[in-house]
This record gives sequence, structure tokens and C-alpha cells, in this order.
Amino acid sequence: MPDRLRWGILGAASIAIRRLIPAIARSQTGALAAIASRDEKKAAQFSRQFGIPRAYGSYEALLDDPGVDAVYIPLPNSLHRPWTERAAAARKHVLCEKPLGVNAAEAAAMVASCEEAGVVLQEAFMYRFHPQIERLQQLLREGAAGPLWLVRAAFSFGVMGPNVRLEAELGGGGLLDVGCYCVNISRLVLGEPNTAFASAVYERGVDVRLAGALCFAEERMALVDCGLRTPYRQECEIVGADGSITLPRPFQPEEDPAVLLVRRRRGEQEERIEVPGTNQYVRMIDHFAAIVRGAPPRYPAQDAVATMRVLDALARSARVREPVDVTSR
Repeated sequence: MPDRLRWGILGAASIAIRRLIPAIARSQTGALAAIASRDEKKAAQFSRQFGIPRAYGSYEALLDDPGVDAVYIPLPNSLHRPWTERAAAARKHVLCEKPLGVNAAEAAAMVASCEEAGVVLQEAFMYRFHPQIERLQQLLREGAAGPLWLVRAAFSFGVMGPNVRLEAELGGGGLLDVGCYCVNISRLVLGEPNTAFASAVYERGVDVRLAGALCFAEERMALVDCGLRTPYRQECEIVGADGSITLPRPFQPEEDPAVLLVRRRRGEQEERIEVPGTNQYVRMIDHFAAIVRGAPPRYPAQDAVATMRVLDALARSARVREPVDVTSR
């Protein structure tokens, strides 16, 4: 394998242009090799803009390129499975945008396809690679909040005009787009929930606002809310018997210093812990390359299936308007 992992970008989505392409260019382990778009002129434009050697007018052509080791898939949610499976068949490693699929069954099939092909599959949950999450996990291990009781997580913003996030047939909706972050960090802190309950507001079959509760063992709970028709918000609070930890920007701290606010039961003074700024996308890219070279993944691909199982339960609960057993799905 070359010294640097040679990346192909499977689609000219905004997230690829704004985040992943610059991150690969800044990484210590990756090199941009090719980009594909169904609009060949668009692929050529971004090829020139970012100095990407090869541009293709079809995804198939990129997958046939022997000079590509791994692909990043930023396509609409409904296209994650087919193109992940085609990439695996072409023996390309896959970094796929979150959520991995549109349901747990799809995600499990994607994991199985990549395992069978012997390629790496990772879900692009970039926030987990920021040092503030590592610091949070350290604080929790040290018992800074005591026995954990509650996670409260929110992520929402406003979508205007035509947008793939509002298209039901493309796997749109706030739960899959941003609610997945709230579910993922709840699982990261509390483990696997047993029961889910949710209420949602819909537009043309797509949830645009959703609030839910996840029940865990030992009377622990997570409260999550997300949406595409709300003001921009992101926050996470972890509450324990002896204190609380708040992350004002848990998912998109950008490259500014991140802050964790720790409050102990025995004192009113709030402790402010500042974490130096970094690019969490670059860190994710470098970790992906390490996995390809044999390092154990920090988050196995199966973790994405577990997140999808909870998302499925919340979606079903919002539809039937009653609690849903997560463990049976």
C-alpha cells in the first residue's frame, strides 16, 4: 500500500466540499486521488479547485480506478447501502456519512458486505474524534459526576427551500440527519437503551421536529430532541448523582477551543475545562487510515448498527405514539 491512503470522493455533496476534502488534504495519512459526480462538469470543477488528479462523470468509473484505495460516501441516506456495497465489491475501503443506512437492517447488511470483502467500513461520526469527547470520557471514568442518571442532548437547525433532507424517498428527516448525534452520544455515555418513546411533527412524510426519551437499565434516561424546522441548537448535558458535565458545542465545536463545564455537588463553583481547538475531521481521517493499516477501530462498524436500532425504535414510537422495545428490534 502507498505511504498515504489514496481517497476517492463519491459525490460532490456540500459536506464533502466543505469538510472532508480539505480534511484529507490536511491529514498526515491521506491523499486525494479522484472525485466523481453524476455531473461531469461539477466533478471537473472541484478537481481543479482542490487539485484532485482525476475527475469522473460516474461513480462506477471511480470505483474502477485502481489508484483509489478508499472512498468517502456523502450521498443521500438512501444511497449509502448500494454504493457502500458496490465499493466493497470493488475492494475499496469505505468511510460513509452518518447515519450508516436508513434502518438497522440496511446497516447490518452493509457491515456484512464489507466484512465479506475484507475492507474497512466506518461511519463518519466526526465529533467522537474531538479531544473534548476524550476529555469527557476521562471525566466520567474518574467519577466527576458520580453515578450517571441522565443525558440531555439536542441538535437542530433550520432548512430552507428544496433540500434532500426533506425528501422521504431519500431517507430524509431530522432524526436521521441530526438526531443520530443525540442518540449516539447518549449510547456513548449510558450504553444501550431498553425502551424508546418519541413524538414528532411531520411535513410530507418527513420528521422535521422530534423529541424522545430513551430508558436504560438502573433507572437511567436520555432525553433527545432534534429538528430541521427549528433554530440552530446543539448541546449536551450529562447529569449524575454527584454533579453534571455540560458540553455547549458537543458536535460542531469547529476549530475553536472547546469547553466542558463541570459542576460538583459539594460546590457551587462551576469548573471550566478548555480543550485546545483541532480539526475533528482530520483526526477521523487519520484514524481511518490507521485501521486500514491494521490498528483496532475505536468504534467498530457494528456500533453504527446499534445506533440505527435505537433510531428505528424512536421513529416507530413517533408513528405509533407508544413506547417501543429497543432490544427486540
